[in-house]
Amino acid sequence: MSTTVIHLRSESKPLERRSPLSPASVKALLEAGYVVHVERSPGRIYRDEEFEAVGAEMVPEGSWPNAPKGHIIAGLKELPDDGSLLPHTHIQFGHCYKNQDGWAEYLSRFANGGGTLYDIEFLTNETGRRVAAFGYWAGYAGAAIALLALSHQLLHPGTPLGAVPAYDSAPELITDVKSSVAAALPKSDRPPQVIVIGALGRCGNGAIDLCRAAGVPESSIVKWDMAETAKGGPFQEIAESDIFINCVYLGANKIPPFVTFESLSKPGRRLRVICDVSLDPNNPNNPVPVYKDYTTFPKPTLTLPVEGDGPELTVISIDHLPTLVAREASDEFSSLLLPSLLALNSRNTEGVWTRAEKLYKEKVKELPQKASN
Repeated sequence: MSTTVIHLRSESKPLERRSPLSPASVKALLEAGYVVHVERSPGRIYRDEEFEAVGAEMVPEGSWPNAPKGHIIAGLKELPDDGSLLPHTHIQFGHCYKNQDGWAEYLSRFANGGGTLYDIEFLTNETGRRVAAFGYWAGYAGAAIALLALSHQLLHPGTPLGAVPAYDSAPELITDVKSSVAAALPKSDRPPQVIVIGALGRCGNGAIDLCRAAGVPESSIVKWDMAETAKGGPFQEIAESDIFINCVYLGANKIPPFVTFESLSKPGRRLRVICDVSLDPNNPNNPVPVYKDYTTFPKPTLTLPVEGDGPELTVISIDHLPTLVAREASDEFSSLLLPSLLALNSRNTEGVWTRAEKLYKEKVKELPQKASN
């Protein structure tokens, strides 16, 4: 197989600052004999100069559609919904393998264009474990915004939380969260009680670490996983907490909901903030079936229309949480993805890539006839 050319595209999703390749991983790929083209990008957490310094060939932003068909296009978030055909091989999160809204239209752009999707969510090793994920930093960022939202509710009841800024580093984020929690503490009769479901996974670990770093007492962090949820929800313990952070990876099987409008409308609810880090609101298996809309960094919360005597209840449902701490998230993710990228020259035989291509072809077969033509 000839030498692989990897084309790192600039992200088109608003406020997305992460990158699947860091300057360090680009340097390693170049040293291994790969060719790496990097699109200039004003929004990426890594400056163009950082990639230039390691020898990457810089190309204009948005130039990937005109790249030779044999180049592999690397990115993170899904492409603009413009209906264009996609003849290249793409490495990205496609969000189209679980029957999400618009999945057939998106996947058909690859199938009808002659391209291939290597979906990052389904790049797995021989045991089925994902080779690279943002889970830790998703939980970390989600917990941070949840604590900011709770503090804002206590200090400014009835007014929505404003835009959450982008941070250059996790320590900067921690400073802001600790300050907000400390300011709001006199408005409550206890420290924030946070229940994390999916606590044993990467995402849950990130949420718990953030809470600890922000000064939440260990006794106020309720850590649940499969054992605690085995009895089936809804769970009163969630309504009795101040914050609920859902970090459960959604599988193929439906589970009883963790909360419902009915359970949240019962007397005595203390819950004020739900942060759904797992975030698949249109999935019928979603165990947090009380919202349908995504939120954003400019408008991070939406208010739930619950009844009863409880306080205002808001939901955080941002679909790219780790970009809040984009440098740490990208550094970790790119280092995890690098070993697989270094095997791209052998992608016709290397397991992580053959499994991903096989899954892509299986999903294409599921396309409605109209979409696949």
